[in-house]
Amino acid sequence: MDKLDIEVLSGKLDAELIKKDFPVLSNSVNNAPLVYLDSGASAQMPQSVIDRINHYHQYEHANIHRGVYELSEQATISYESVRSTVARFLNVTDTAEVIFTKGTTHAINLVAHAFGRTFVRAGDEIVISHMEHHSNIVPWQQLCEEVGATLKIIPISDIGELDLEEYRRLLSDRTKIVAVTHVSNVLGTINPIKEMVALAHAKDIPVLVDGAQGAPHMKVDLQELDCDFYIFSGHKVCGPTGIGILYGKRDWLERMNPYEGGGDMILSVTFEKTTYAEIPAKFEAGTPPIASAIGLGEAIKYLESIGLENIENHEKVLTQYATEALSDISGLTVYGTAPQKAGVISFGVKGVHPHDMGTLLSDDGVAVRAGHHCAQPVMQRYKVPATTRASFYLYNTLDDIDKLVDSVRSAKKIFS
Repeated sequence: MDKLDIEVLSGKLDAELIKKDFPVLSNSVNNAPLVYLDSGASAQMPQSVIDRINHYHQYEHANIHRGVYELSEQATISYESVRSTVARFLNVTDTAEVIFTKGTTHAINLVAHAFGRTFVRAGDEIVISHMEHHSNIVPWQQLCEEVGATLKIIPISDIGELDLEEYRRLLSDRTKIVAVTHVSNVLGTINPIKEMVALAHAKDIPVLVDGAQGAPHMKVDLQELDCDFYIFSGHKVCGPTGIGILYGKRDWLERMNPYEGGGDMILSVTFEKTTYAEIPAKFEAGTPPIASAIGLGEAIKYLESIGLENIENHEKVLTQYATEALSDISGLTVYGTAPQKAGVISFGVKGVHPHDMGTLLSDDGVAVRAGHHCAQPVMQRYKVPATTRASFYLYNTLDDIDKLVDSVRSAKKIFS
């Protein structure tokens, strides 16, 4: 695919113009323009998000919910309005099903604790996949160890697709929950979530979806997917760190016990007994990261102004262009070649350690991730210690990819 083809295919999104919205992307590294290809770890923030956070700190800062003075009431309105923004973003009709968390990891731990300790017992089973991030492995392992449950793993193929036939076989009367990623942070594989949810629901099994790599890059319609829990992080959708979202169906949230105790999640407290608030407050103990939540709301509005469908299409053609260009480099292996794939390319070059590759690319101003990407079982599956990962977003351009490819070629020559 040449540049003209990709420019036509991604014509509804002007990445060169969008790049100007992100101040950090004007930086230089070693006198070279910054080429930021690590959005899979954290996306950059546009100026509008930075300005909205600063405005809160300058003119609205106060604690929320309990204050009766005007400043607190305004902060509360700004904070709670984000819940409606997130509900629209995910196509959720009940805003009480939107829970603010610290991020994806915190949200998964919340469900593992609150759901797991309510519904999972010795002899039960929990199904996850081989491509999960550690944050969707470790909490379930801990739960299984504590209660005597068993973790079942959906295998992945050589090209990075889940084995759906094996998934069907794993679902049983003992399965209490399925927890699976929407998009692999290493392989880029977009999993068939709607089908997987339907298969689980046919056996009355709830499904949690780790949407950390899904929600930033495609339109997510939870009415269509019908999963029971959906989770994502603010810093991956062009928002700040320290804030995330847990969507949970009301029926499950109301039956789950709180994860944390403290202020704002109670109805009444005596030394004899505590009663809990209704959702969402039931799962939001203590003072939240108010400014970060407001920044998340602004980030979602920014993405919606671009169009999630446009972002998804742009990333698909960028990924195809980059895959073809990188595959022309002898000795380079791309890990994860599923037909349904998001803007993530993990690769290795024979004779070059991924960490060395990442360092050499950084010398050219190209920012990529190198390591196991908090997904060591994926590395074990492909028998590699680590990979170099380039991840794309709405502000990446063809020139960014060309610079990546040129830098990889140059790095390879050093080790030849």
